[in-house]
Amino acid sequence: MPICHVGVALADSGDVIVLPFLHARLDDVVYLHGSQSNQLLRSLLAAPRACATFTSFDGLRVARTGFHSSVIYRSVVAYGPVHVVGEPAERERVLDVLVDAVLPGRSAEVRRPNDRELALTAVIALTIDEASAKVSEGPTDDEPEDVDSAVWAGDVPASLVYGAPVGATDGAMARGSIPVPPSVRALTQG
Repeated sequence: MPICHVGVALADSGDVIVLPFLHARLDDVVYLHGSQSNQLLRSLLAAPRACATFTSFDGLRVARTGFHSSVIYRSVVAYGPVHVVGEPAERERVLDVLVDAVLPGRSAEVRRPNDRELALTAVIALTIDEASAKVSEGPTDDEPEDVDSAVWAGDVPASLVYGAPVGATDGAMARGSIPVPPSVRALTQG
């Protein structure tokens, strides 16, 4: 799932806030979107640079002691300047990319955003000019005196698994006349 966390000191109060965002990345640009009234997005635009963190939780590392137990993960911290994607055609293109980052193919299945929705939505581009990655690699890092103990150790992989789709219970969906679209079928069969 393309979720990142973005943090900034709020322009009006100086309080620091971190919020999760769905995102899409094209080349060296990370795109975010939210309400035009989103205080964090407005504060990002007032800051000289932004920071976004991306983490993939891949499982648990179960060691022979609590001290050496951990999680299996991959993470990146990215920094760079931000700007508003203001040109209407580019904003619509990026919004399609954001929708498809969550559910590939979905932007072609839904109605286009109307003028009101576009006016309410801010699209922000963070250009990555610096990044740092950290990867938790195994196996467990037990102390030599613990390796031959009678305590189980190893990795427990984790993955995101989608369940069977449940249709909306209103409108045409309630009448059962709309089949599950290809984007959702691909997500749940894949």
